Amino acid sequence: MKSINPVKYVSIAVIIGSILTISVTEVHALKPPQQADSPSIPHLRDHGSATQLVVDGEAFLMLAGELHNSSSSSLEYMAPVWNKLVALNLNTVLAPLSWQLIEPVEGEFDFSLIDGLIERARMHNLRLVFLWFGSWKNGVSSYVPNWVKLDQERFPRAQNSAGENMEVLSPFSREAQRADARAFSEVMRHIRSIDSEEHTVLMMQVENEVGILGSPRDYSPLADSAFAQNVPAELLDHLQEHRTSLAPALYEIWQSQGFPAGGTWTEVFGKGPAAAEIFMAWHYAQYIGGVTEAGKEAYPLPMYVNAWLVQNDNQIPGDYPSGGPVARMLDVWRAGAPAIDFFAPDIYLQDFKGVTTRYTRAGNPLMIPEARRGEEAARNAFWA
Repeated sequence: MKSINPVKYVSIAVIIGSILTISVTEVHALKPPQQADSPSIPHLRDHGSATQLVVDGEAFLMLAGELHNSSSSSLEYMAPVWNKLVALNLNTVLAPLSWQLIEPVEGEFDFSLIDGLIERARMHNLRLVFLWFGSWKNGVSSYVPNWVKLDQERFPRAQNSAGENMEVLSPFSREAQRADARAFSEVMRHIRSIDSEEHTVLMMQVENEVGILGSPRDYSPLADSAFAQNVPAELLDHLQEHRTSLAPALYEIWQSQGFPAGGTWTEVFGKGPAAAEIFMAWHYAQYIGGVTEAGKEAYPLPMYVNAWLVQNDNQIPGDYPSGGPVARMLDVWRAGAPAIDFFAPDIYLQDFKGVTTRYTRAGNPLMIPEARRGEEAARNAFWA
């Protein structure tokens, strides 16, 4: 077996207010804050101008490594990796959980992988943050169960403007949201049953780098019907209430139409791709916010959503995942998904300072699950 450097990328995972976590991310296996219902389980708390992750009553500094997408899908594959993680002086591992492996048959749940990961983390004195690869991972739906993939009538796909199905579950599918929320709730209920005293699991990431690639919005019949309707009052009320503190890009889009207090998506936000992105952001937030709420009802650990960022000023929605929690869409996400504790940028851009500034607006605690490795990583960690 050839030797492979276990560290692929460097990140700062969970820098909340002040530095709470510095993380080495993508470790290759051989290759507004909400309080928990009990102060004894991991939760977030305000501490001056910072937000702290509290574990067993004390602020916890996570030194974390994030595994590759499917490394944690096999306990056997992971067996030689734990000592490598310990050798890196980590105290926390960010590990994906695949919906496909948890619920391979609808309504039948297999928690043996979760049990094994928690058991082995404890054996090595490590904590865990689980990444829920449910309906979406990096803009597509590759980790959903086969019974979801194969039933496109019940679980419709997003479509491009030509009416072609994409490899993406439509966020307008209530059936898909209910199925995802049920599975995530069962996961959280199981974690609570085996870990509510030891607190091996600290937080949950809900989905991964969501948004639609290759199209500014979903053009499926369900989406077209929603796009023809008026912008929800909840979103417009939120924008009005926070008008003076909105992200500049969102403010300018709304301002260009004269700050309308009602109307369709194009009447309120114009006819360009900006309206499509805001439309998608609202509906992704509604979908994932519902999944998050279901999970928190079972076990209210801190929960966050991460973002694939806009790479340059020439990109339009769809060149990057349209509707994801990029900085200019955070106000939309806050309005649509209040159960989410914070939004976290995956930073591979050179403008590290600019990204961190945009993700500390309006009280959002700064967490960076993924970032560049290299000499600049230490400098960036201190800056963050």
